[in-house]
Amino acid sequence: MSRLRAKCPECRAHTAVAVGAEYECHSCGRTFAAGLVRVAGAWGRDGEALVESARLPLPYPEAAVIEADSLSEQSFAVALELPERPLVLGGCCCSHIGAVEALAARHERIALLWFDAHGDLNTPETSPTGNEWGMPLRMVLDSGAVAIEDLALVGARNLDPPEEEFIAASGLGLGFEAVDGALRDTAGVYVALDLDAFDEAEVAAFMPEPGGLGVSEVEDVLVSVREQKPILGAGLTAMLPREENLEPISRLTAALGF
Repeated sequence: MSRLRAKCPECRAHTAVAVGAEYECHSCGRTFAAGLVRVAGAWGRDGEALVESARLPLPYPEAAVIEADSLSEQSFAVALELPERPLVLGGCCCSHIGAVEALAARHERIALLWFDAHGDLNTPETSPTGNEWGMPLRMVLDSGAVAIEDLALVGARNLDPPEEEFIAASGLGLGFEAVDGALRDTAGVYVALDLDAFDEAEVAAFMPEPGGLGVSEVEDVLVSVREQKPILGAGLTAMLPREENLEPISRLTAALGF
């Protein structure tokens, strides 16, 4: 199937065609603000639920379905198949790697807002578990796709000591107050939304942590962000495959302008 075509969520035909960053279905006539990339991968132990969550029914044209045997193959495939404005529905946060790297290659300098209860800043040498899903943000930084000054880590509250050391040494910006600075002088922004960033009473996350963000406060921030910079893409990861997650996801994607 051509990269310009996608499966329409309304009529289920492969008749949604890319028109710039948007899609229009030539069969039912609906238009959509983003193309959906399903990334059914979880690079850690006991992540089967994360793989299933990548199959949740979201109302966007299905531009690609990625299933790979290794993280490097997954990242390459995501980058290769990425629509102009992607909405990534992933298993673990490693789903964001290929999307961020591809968008950075297209736009040269992008901002990255990483909403997560965890730092995702470990390396194979510092990780206490060896799970690759604890490393994707560090991988993105080490690849040079995003500069440290163009990154904001929001919602992090369970950090490993090596991650805390990296944050202190690098000057990585934390929290909502770092968002505006991350956007400055960039062409646009990718928003990575790990659902464990949120209050566990509002979403069903794979690795919930107490003291999460409210969906409404993140909605307000996302609306403010898209008033300042183009939303080049976004991703949703680390959730449980439950229908109850569809309502907060709908609110967050609407706040993104999707």
